[in-house]
Amino acid sequence: MIINLLVMTDKFLSEIFPYLNNFQSEIFIILILVAISIIGYLILNFILYKVEKKSQSVILKKLREKLKLPTLVLIILLSVILGFSIVGFENLNLQSLRHFLSIVLIICISWFSIRAVTALKFIILSSYDIQQKDNLKARKVYTQFRIFERIIIFIIILVTLSIVLMTFDKIRNIGISLFASAGVAGIIIGLAAQRVIASVLAGFQIAITQPIRIDDVVIIENEWGWIEEITLTYVVVKIWDKRRLIVPTTYFIENPFQNWTRVSADILGTVYIYTDYQAPVNELRKELKRILENSDYWDGNVSVLQVTNATEKTIEIRALMSAVDSPTAWNLRVHVREKLIEFLQKKYPDCLPKTRVKL
Repeated sequence: MIINLLVMTDKFLSEIFPYLNNFQSEIFIILILVAISIIGYLILNFILYKVEKKSQSVILKKLREKLKLPTLVLIILLSVILGFSIVGFENLNLQSLRHFLSIVLIICISWFSIRAVTALKFIILSSYDIQQKDNLKARKVYTQFRIFERIIIFIIILVTLSIVLMTFDKIRNIGISLFASAGVAGIIIGLAAQRVIASVLAGFQIAITQPIRIDDVVIIENEWGWIEEITLTYVVVKIWDKRRLIVPTTYFIENPFQNWTRVSADILGTVYIYTDYQAPVNELRKELKRILENSDYWDGNVSVLQVTNATEKTIEIRALMSAVDSPTAWNLRVHVREKLIEFLQKKYPDCLPKTRVKL
């Protein structure tokens, strides 16, 4: 059936393009090679599909989906090039077609490489869950691979474009003739794009040293938020009220900022209460312990209440507590502040701040 289909296709091409009559046998060979390659691909894809279904492997499924289309195109293209190599490009006098197929092959290899990089990133990151509470290692790996993925894709595209241009003899000769003036042009371009280059280099530095990571909690420009996205040239900070702050990567290299989750996600929260001098500190300390033990926000590590300052009118009491991450610590601070104020209002209303006037 396949042979009959190929014969009909060859006959159809011969009728529409009379000048191909001399090359019927060559085209027939090429079509046979293409058909064999497609059948082989379909068999291999079917086997991989069955293995994927049997093993329920998400990684194998993602790998097959990412590489399915570029693999098919690459196999067909290679079979066409092999067919023309067998029959001979010189015999058919199709040097322009040979050049075109070479360019398409380079682009297809680049496309396959980019898809392979994306699939490799998914396979590696599938072992790390960034949604966990203690996700420091996962955020570190996510940050590195997201930046390195962009770097590798940029390099692949740049190399592909260079190789394609080098296949043209005229462009190669022009490049050689312009090489003498490349120094001056490089200086001009470097001066014009120094900020862009600095941002790219800062992106490399962030990927290696990691002063920030994906999902880090930072305070920048007096704004509190999470690191949502890191690229080679800019960083997106998600502000607590759902705004987005776009910051160049050079900012995190040149300016100081607060990173609340640099070492770990857990954090200490503080609550300040101002009371009269008669306030029972020991009772407040016991109440703080009771409040924390009955709260789901507390991680059970730190519970401290101290008098940290005294003025002519009030004393300053600081409650220190710990939580697993900064959003939880915020909720815990609000909860403790409300409960301590409520405790003073009900049990010791006379200990609330007051102004004394002696007549």
